Amino acid sequence: MYNDLKQLYWWPDMKRDISGFVSKCLVCQQVPLRLLQLILIPEWKWDRITMDFVSGLPLTLSKKDSIWIIVDRLTKSAHFLPVRTDFSLDKLVELYLSQIVRLHGVPASIVSDRDPRFTSRFWKKLQDALGTKLQFSTVFHPQSDGQSERVIQMLEDMLRCCILEFEGTWERYLPLVEFSYNNSFQYSIKMAPYEALYGCKCHTPLYWTELSDNKIFGVDLIKEAEQKVVVIRDSLKMASDRQKSYADLKCKDIEFQIGD
Repeated sequence: MYNDLKQLYWWPDMKRDISGFVSKCLVCQQVPLRLLQLILIPEWKWDRITMDFVSGLPLTLSKKDSIWIIVDRLTKSAHFLPVRTDFSLDKLVELYLSQIVRLHGVPASIVSDRDPRFTSRFWKKLQDALGTKLQFSTVFHPQSDGQSERVIQMLEDMLRCCILEFEGTWERYLPLVEFSYNNSFQYSIKMAPYEALYGCKCHTPLYWTELSDNKIFGVDLIKEAEQKVVVIRDSLKMASDRQKSYADLKCKDIEFQIGD
């Protein structure tokens, strides 16, 4: 949060105030089970990805109740796809091909938990045909994907915070949530995912009012977008700072002795 805000604002004791604000977030005050593990660094963008579902969300007008999170393990860039828990595998594959493969090509590997949709014969056969290797987090150690699991957990926290604000209209603002995440500074890569993916920074809707084109889009639309982006970025920053501050706090690896 501090790294993003300092680009636009300054006030005395700014860093301390931001740390205090984040520490009061109820969603952020959780302690992980154990230390996160190291993973192999991917060689190229969207070469190795990880995915998960955020489910049990308020129904939207189009009856969506879940979000499919798909993250590039190298750049940390992500796509958030609104789905339903009863979507068929055919529908999920259609989304995967149109929203991921179309934009980034076929990944070399996919890491996920053991969701029945990811362990199904159909999904395995598809990925085998595409030449993609499937890797699964273990039941007893879902953090086996280490850094990617950390990003997924942070995104889930952020999305649930946003949905508390937007409720049944969350699908409408999901593109802004995705944009805000991809354009926010990430400690693990020392830049925004957007910059890591495309090699440059991009403007956010917070800058739209400085452009003459705002007269074309309409003042009300600009103001609404600005307000929603502020909510989204606050949720993202609290979740991100929580993950950085508490990932290994009060945790230690389990050590086993011979004969245990």
